[in-house]
Amino acid sequence: MRTAIVGGGLAGALLAWRLAQHGGPVEVFAGPRPAGGDATGASGGLVRGFETDPHACRLATESLAELLGSETLREWSGYRPTGSVYLCDTDPGLLPPSAVVATGAALSACCPLRGLPAGTVGIVEQRAGWLSPARLRAALLSRVSSLGGSVHDTAVTGVSAEPAVRLAGGTTRRFDAVVVAAGAWSGRLLGATGLRTKKIQYSVYAHRVTGLGAFVDETTGLYGRPGAGGTLLLGLPADEWDVDPAEVRADPALAARVSATARQRLGGTPGPAVRTVASVDCYTDGGLALRPVAGGLFSFTGGSGGAAKTALAASRHAADTLLDLCPAPAA
Repeated sequence: MRTAIVGGGLAGALLAWRLAQHGGPVEVFAGPRPAGGDATGASGGLVRGFETDPHACRLATESLAELLGSETLREWSGYRPTGSVYLCDTDPGLLPPSAVVATGAALSACCPLRGLPAGTVGIVEQRAGWLSPARLRAALLSRVSSLGGSVHDTAVTGVSAEPAVRLAGGTTRRFDAVVVAAGAWSGRLLGATGLRTKKIQYSVYAHRVTGLGAFVDETTGLYGRPGAGGTLLLGLPADEWDVDPAEVRADPALAARVSATARQRLGGTPGPAVRTVASVDCYTDGGLALRPVAGGLFSFTGGSGGAAKTALAASRHAADTLLDLCPAPAA
């Protein structure tokens, strides 16, 4: 099966790697990297098994298990096991095997965040942490090339159900399957109204909190993780939808709210941000998944800025589906 993957982010790189392992010809059209970087380069890379949505929780649990079971993937991704706590005010429901629930004194003992509302529940995972999606992407694309695939920086200007890709300069290339995994640019290529863009933004501080690993605090929206060199990444959800991926800019007001919320939860000031990172990703109902569009044309996007948690499992399921739908021709 000759497959074209349009987009060279984490999702596209993982899918291309899965397919290349099966020996099929795979071509990745990564396109030129945006001047401000892409969502894979900007992602904080949080990985854990717990998600509030049951389907996403199953994918995240599968992904974490594969990551922990593979020395190669841990090396490629620069995985750092910091532990993780997810704070919410309701019964978490489905829990992965890697998680335990902590409340009251037990939660205070494992989570140094302050001022948590009474009744806060913590879903604690000792083997969760973070990885570098950009580092993993680079390793995967290199491996795709070594397995006989091709990675191009040629821009794709259009796709069709034939299936085919139209390249800058007017050349059209036909394949057995074309998968658009272009993140925030996917909706434009596909003309799909169900794919929306949303801003992602966080700030990095020269600050470290003893005992604080990766965390999400639903009571305020604050999330974060320790970084390299004694830094701390902190962010709040950005409520900017349908953002032009070519025009994304950091929002100083949002950055100021992050600092204010951090002072509330960390019990002190993290100091001025070393830098603020802004990007944009593709959102759709159901998260990252392979979806048929027409003919041999598919989308593989919708990671919502948090695809690092589910991308390993989602890419495996996507590759299996493609191989079932478009088997290699008989010799």
